[in-house]
Amino acid sequence: MIKALSITEGRLGPADPDVAQVLVYVNPDESERQGLVGRYNIDEHNVISALDPDEVSRLEIEPDHVALIYKRPKNYSTEDEFFFRIASTGLFLRKDKLIIVVSEDISLFDGRQFARIASLADLTLKLLYRTIFHFIEHLRVINTVSASLEQQINTSMQNRYLLNLFTLEKSLVYYLNAISGNRKVIDLLHRSAAKLELTADNIDFLDDIRIENDQCYQQAEVYSNILASMMDARASIVSNNLNWLMKTLNIITIGIMVPTLVVSVFSMNVEIPLEHHPLAFWVIVGMATGGMLLVVLLWWWRKW
Repeated sequence: MIKALSITEGRLGPADPDVAQVLVYVNPDESERQGLVGRYNIDEHNVISALDPDEVSRLEIEPDHVALIYKRPKNYSTEDEFFFRIASTGLFLRKDKLIIVVSEDISLFDGRQFARIASLADLTLKLLYRTIFHFIEHLRVINTVSASLEQQINTSMQNRYLLNLFTLEKSLVYYLNAISGNRKVIDLLHRSAAKLELTADNIDFLDDIRIENDQCYQQAEVYSNILASMMDARASIVSNNLNWLMKTLNIITIGIMVPTLVVSVFSMNVEIPLEHHPLAFWVIVGMATGGMLLVVLLWWWRKW
């Protein structure tokens, strides 16, 4: 699928594909990929890299365009089961056209930063800037989910919630790697500002992007360190909850064993005391109940 847009009075709007300044390729098929390679002279490997979630972030300066591959958070769905994935995005900047290649249909241009667009280079930098805030939004969600899982672990005796936390921790590792890779691309853009003919405003904006990206990395690192450092403690909580359950079951078992012993003794098929006593039944019941209460009181007094 191809979306065609152009910059009109500082805003993006629909345009004819033949004259559009911005082309967005959403999960392009084979014919669309060949069109990118043949018509716009984009390296086929770079097109494939833009759709590969495992591809590293990088910047390549070609004679007629700039190829930029960077990482962004993938849209989360319930099927992911607490695993927040990473996706790649390709930006191919020509003098008169910006080509964007993504693997899924997402909202690329939402946010107040797209209210005023000065040029295609400015739009490219704003896409990077929007990605940083996309990461921050996902980090907030991860923090909220982890807090909810922690509360459930406090009373749980199952490993399910603990495994979900492990999955969140794994997601943060991927996020840290992606944000770090984007930082390298930002640094390359800054060093190549002259070759890319970036304006002074673009360079200042690039400095702001670098600062925001560093803060995003630090926030992800803090969340990752907290999850990793507390994981053993949370595993101990689950184990302790199970121990308390076993202790309770032992108390119940021992409490039942005493009256069972009393009743078993008086049910033997031999001569026994109170055999002909009119209140023998109630005496036996009283002895069984008293024995059970004695065990409970002993357990409470010893604080077992």
